[in-house]
Amino acid sequence: MMVSCCGLITSQKEPVPLKSVEVELEVKDHVATVVSTLNYHNQEDKPLEAVFVFPLPGDAAVCHFSATVGQTEIVAEVKEKQEAREEYDDALSSGQQAFLLEESEQSPDVFSLSVGSLPPGESASIRLEYVTELAVQADEGLRFLLPAVLNPRYQPQGSVGSEGSNVQVTSVPASLVPYTLSFSARVSSPRPVSKVESSSPLDPLQYLNTEQTQATVKLAAGHKFDRDVELLIYYKDAHQPSAMVEAGQASSQPGSLMGDSVVMLSLYPEFPQAVMSSVASSGEFVFLLDRSGSMHGERIKNARDTLLLLLKSLPLGCYFNIYSFGSSFEHIFPKSEDYNQKTMEEALKKVEEMEADLGGTEILEPLKHIYRQPSIPSQPRQLFVFTDGEVGNTKEVINLVKQNSASHRCFSFGIGEGASSALINGLAKEGGGHAQFITGADRMQPKVMQSLRFALQPSVVDVSVKWDLPSGVSVTALSPPIAALFQGQRSLVYAQFTGQSSEASEGCVTVAYSLAGHPSQTQLHFSLKPAEDSGLTVHRLAARTVIRSLEMEVREPGGQEDAGGKKKVVELSVQSGVSSVFTAFIAVNKSNSEAIQGPLLRRTIPTPRMMACMAPMAFCSMRMMDQSDTLESCRPKQPPRDPLLQLVSLQKASGCWLLDPHLAAALGKTSEEVEKPKPASVKQDVWATILALIWLHGFKMDAQEEWELLSMKAVSWLRAQKASLVMECVEAGNALLGCNVQKDAVGL
Repeated sequence: MMVSCCGLITSQKEPVPLKSVEVELEVKDHVATVVSTLNYHNQEDKPLEAVFVFPLPGDAAVCHFSATVGQTEIVAEVKEKQEAREEYDDALSSGQQAFLLEESEQSPDVFSLSVGSLPPGESASIRLEYVTELAVQADEGLRFLLPAVLNPRYQPQGSVGSEGSNVQVTSVPASLVPYTLSFSARVSSPRPVSKVESSSPLDPLQYLNTEQTQATVKLAAGHKFDRDVELLIYYKDAHQPSAMVEAGQASSQPGSLMGDSVVMLSLYPEFPQAVMSSVASSGEFVFLLDRSGSMHGERIKNARDTLLLLLKSLPLGCYFNIYSFGSSFEHIFPKSEDYNQKTMEEALKKVEEMEADLGGTEILEPLKHIYRQPSIPSQPRQLFVFTDGEVGNTKEVINLVKQNSASHRCFSFGIGEGASSALINGLAKEGGGHAQFITGADRMQPKVMQSLRFALQPSVVDVSVKWDLPSGVSVTALSPPIAALFQGQRSLVYAQFTGQSSEASEGCVTVAYSLAGHPSQTQLHFSLKPAEDSGLTVHRLAARTVIRSLEMEVREPGGQEDAGGKKKVVELSVQSGVSSVFTAFIAVNKSNSEAIQGPLLRRTIPTPRMMACMAPMAFCSMRMMDQSDTLESCRPKQPPRDPLLQLVSLQKASGCWLLDPHLAAALGKTSEEVEKPKPASVKQDVWATILALIWLHGFKMDAQEEWELLSMKAVSWLRAQKASLVMECVEAGNALLGCNVQKDAVGL
């Protein structure tokens, strides 16, 4: 049984005016321009006002909005939000067609689109264009996501909704979505495109030149827009730094952001192998897990398994705690505890009992509680946040993380198609950490363990960017200082070049930083000559960066707005044509001033609903039960544990394994078979630990990312034992387990 959300409107009950959505994606290296065309038709016999809620990436910069009604095209202007709303209302009341696009004040990845008054039988086409930076994934792919679902936002109790907003999000089963989707992408880069992958069926990649630096791809025919469309783009030599200079707008004032040239610097620091292989033995690790109702089933099970791997991989000498949240929040310890066998076992016992039973998605209060805890000397705080949801107060949450960015790093994980990219990317960006998305059949464990590797690696500190430009050219930094640099992570830096040089046409930028106590620097020479036909993508992304920084500063902790800062945001937004929380796009067809005949109707366009809208307990039989009965009958029977997790669960906090029947069973042997080949002078725990390492290397190399850290801990423990006869143990272990693992391979 599908559970109704928010009073559903289906195509059988009421016709809706949206007929089709066309999306064209143009990717230039690490930056994307997205053009969405929404086609409407009023089939009713009365004028209609329609509202469509449009999901966008949280860091997107909307830069064009136009509407074609019949034969008339109307291009929108950016105006201060209240002024735009008043103009929209005035136009409607005087019978003119009007179109309004504004950003949610609570969450930057939600836009509400009012298409105004459509006469009976009239068609309208809305064209929306935005630019965005593409996030780099763990495997070096660049990720673009077109969300099919705008999950009903979880609005925390007592929080104030966006001013003047009365849009209700309606969602329906995907089979009933009354509009169609077409999607195509063009990719170009200085580097060859090696492949493009997607969670949805694609037509084969078409290369446009012999160098394979340009390619096109589109969705296969028959795609139903019932899930997010995810595109992963891979380049060869992806780690090379690059600088892209873009010419200013001829019609803009020289000296202004839009009138001057702007550079986008893409940085990939190379970490020495010696640093990569070393891990810290200190830190305070705080895990914050979403236990709202939508995390039920596989999601909460995967989260429990992931916490097992995390807890086994932590180094001795660190501190840790686990928080979980829904409508309320819980913690395993009152404050972070020293990591040892006793605290690890206590935590694992409570993790095993965790279910998705805490209601809504109130993330702000547990974050406030965590930040109120005093820092532990010489134990840098690392926060890991896991959520599958959307919250109504995204900006407030991200602002809180930013205010505390000097005292911690934040790593975030978006689980499933409904996770808000604005929330997940914003947490990591402001917290100086790394964001990961786990969708479809993705395994959570490798992505989370990679982020733990990042957290355990030495921090990059003292980052500086120095520009060396010809005389006559000055530079203004547009990006905030780089908070953190990780192995395999890209940082984009924007800067404005004012003036011109009559001599040199080349500039140089030097990025210096300190890593593990060693100073390091990267130098890049680049042409000052702007790239041809590059549009204003880089300018708009630079303007978006400045606008977002100013918006954060304008919102003071007490809730008061800084009028001067707001004025700067409005001026830059209007100048650049990039939306902000204080502005809106307004378009009015002033040529049509006929009075509207009849009352104005309002329809809300449904968005596809994912299975997350099903009630977590929907698979229970509908009968009266007491609370314990409900939980027991709703809890699925536990399947047999994965062999890897079974072995990992037996490892001690120190890194060793014990020789006992549980280990024998995990290795698929009897106790006698495991004990018999042990060399007589070798201690039981040494023998057991070597066997576990051989099994991991012999049978689970495909999941090495998941167990690599805990195996390093085991090797460190073995070395501390100064164990003898290691070669004999490895040979005997190989014979017992049917493997051929070399001593060097296991790090011994």
